[in-house]
Amino acid sequence: MSQEDPTAESRKHDHIALAFKSRVESGELDARFYYEPALSAHPKEGSLKPFSFLGKTLRTPVWVSSMTGGTALARKINRNLAQACAEFGMGMGLGSCRQLLNSNEFLPDFDVRDIIGADLPLYANLGCAQIEQLIENNSVEKLQELIDKLQADGLIIHVNPLQEAMQPEGDHFSRPPLEIVEEVVSRFNFPVIVKEVGQGFGPASLRALMKLPLGAIEFGAAGGTNFALLELLRRNEQYQNAFSGLARAGHTAAEMLEWTNSIAAEPGNSCQTRHLIISGGVSDFLDGYCLTRRSALPAVYGQASAFLRHAQDDYDSLRTFVRAQVRGLELANAFLMPR
Repeated sequence: MSQEDPTAESRKHDHIALAFKSRVESGELDARFYYEPALSAHPKEGSLKPFSFLGKTLRTPVWVSSMTGGTALARKINRNLAQACAEFGMGMGLGSCRQLLNSNEFLPDFDVRDIIGADLPLYANLGCAQIEQLIENNSVEKLQELIDKLQADGLIIHVNPLQEAMQPEGDHFSRPPLEIVEEVVSRFNFPVIVKEVGQGFGPASLRALMKLPLGAIEFGAAGGTNFALLELLRRNEQYQNAFSGLARAGHTAAEMLEWTNSIAAEPGNSCQTRHLIISGGVSDFLDGYCLTRRSALPAVYGQASAFLRHAQDDYDSLRTFVRAQVRGLELANAFLMPR
């Protein structure tokens, strides 16, 4: 055995044994990227450049999209996620905080500011229907109370008319969500993010939202969890058969990115929203890298279910997952260029 390369023999044996299993046919290549192996050295771990997003500095262009609260596992999940955000420099949106509007019983499930730290973005989250009810009941000041008790930087408003329509216990919108968002933005000084919940926004909705001074728009595009379909599956078979087509309406993150890029590039456009969270159907760092690099606006990519799977276990499982995602981004930055 060579003293200069003690692993040579076993490595060569592996190469022979695995050669036929490691072929990638031309049709299997990822056509989204140019592979440029001559232009960079191997990136060091921790080489992603910090950048400003929502007024704070992120070290990783990843957003932990809104998760959960009020369940047996919620506290553990949210604390694990907040710890990962603190370690890797990511932003975090909490799950629906509806339970906190009138009671602090479940506050410990959501109270993660001391874990994530003061220097990273943390956003509360409410449905548009709940905010409409607060406005109707002259209780809209509860929004500021919610922000204060969570020490949150701002509020995510999730827009979900089809989910509410399919949900047996769903709420009814009396006003267009755009009007509710406009009222919140005009009344309060905290930043607002507007998010769809699994089917995305069409171009007219995006154009109207981008005219508002929002902190960001989160796509919530088709391809991730479709909450309208989830609620529909709770109905009887006859109802499912009648309304299943509605659950197939929606837009992909790639479609929405094309529209937002076009809107932002229009001469004399009145776009005031300057950040995007690209979520929905983002399965791994390659999806996220491709989409964020193609964005004309500063963007991070969001994931929910992938984080959720690991956050239910011990923190080491989540940490291993996130570390692999970060390393993948470092390698993609060094050697891949979106076409």
